[in-house]
Amino acid sequence: MVIVESYPVAILMCFITMLCWGSWANTQKLATREWKFQLFYWDYAIGVFLLSLILAFTMGSNGSKGMGFIDNVAQAAPKTIFFALLGGVIFNLSNILLVGAIDIAGLAVAFPIGVGLALVIGVITNYVAAPIGNATVLFTGVAGVTIAIIIDGLAYKRLSGQGQKTALKGIIISVLAGLVMGVFYRCVAASMSEDFVNIQTGKFTPYSAVVFFSLGVLLSNFVWNSIVMAKPFTGEAVKYSDYFKGNVKLHSIGILGGIIWCLGMSFSIIASGSAGFAISYGLGQGATMIAAFWGVFIWKEFKTAPAGTNKFLVLMFVLYILGLALIISARMA
Repeated sequence: MVIVESYPVAILMCFITMLCWGSWANTQKLATREWKFQLFYWDYAIGVFLLSLILAFTMGSNGSKGMGFIDNVAQAAPKTIFFALLGGVIFNLSNILLVGAIDIAGLAVAFPIGVGLALVIGVITNYVAAPIGNATVLFTGVAGVTIAIIIDGLAYKRLSGQGQKTALKGIIISVLAGLVMGVFYRCVAASMSEDFVNIQTGKFTPYSAVVFFSLGVLLSNFVWNSIVMAKPFTGEAVKYSDYFKGNVKLHSIGILGGIIWCLGMSFSIIASGSAGFAISYGLGQGATMIAAFWGVFIWKEFKTAPAGTNKFLVLMFVLYILGLALIISARMA
């Protein structure tokens, strides 16, 4: 299988993760112009699983190091499979909450609050399990991200009209998404071998872990997404029959969204062998800054905000960038 042993290359892959995780939700913004986010999400889950299989049978099955995908799955212990699937189930619940928050509050709010909180929780839990990097530098960076989350919430509260009316619901759902999302990565990491070259007996390679994680996402979608279809955050219930009314373009947009996200997840997991789980996850979750950029500058989600709001947004971006820089440098400190 393909293994990344260079720290600079691992950091580059984490940056790609950041771009993917921060940009996939644009497909949701495009698709939900014509139909509900619950319908978009079925295609998203399919896209995640499809790419995981493609990578497993290409990068995960070729090369002179590690273990091929099929051989690796054949020797996997039940506990290993359970943790990878559990990571997918947990992530899917958190991501559906996040998608709902995006639908209500927009990218510039849901991501910094929800994913930013997940970054804080995820970095802490992954560092405790695998303490790689300078703790002082790493957690100073986490503190910067935390303050940026608070500032983003304050900026959102300055919106008037309908934005103000939905502010509380959007923020609450974003927080719930972040609390749940913060623990999924540790479950996936627990299913993987600590050494990617000499795979531990019963453990997954990064590629196998992502496949079973993605399977957990797809299977749990029949539970989590069915619930939000029947009891949506806003509006009327969504019918399963509505999904089959979508055209090829709408379904393709959803699948593309899942492919983009899964590419980021796969690169993050692969890079963790060199960068460590805490740094790999923390840097990838810098996606919050990318998503906020899309929301503020492309989708114009703060165009109705009062004068002075831009100061909050600028400070948020500055703190996120500083926080991410510290997270990156933690391994070298």
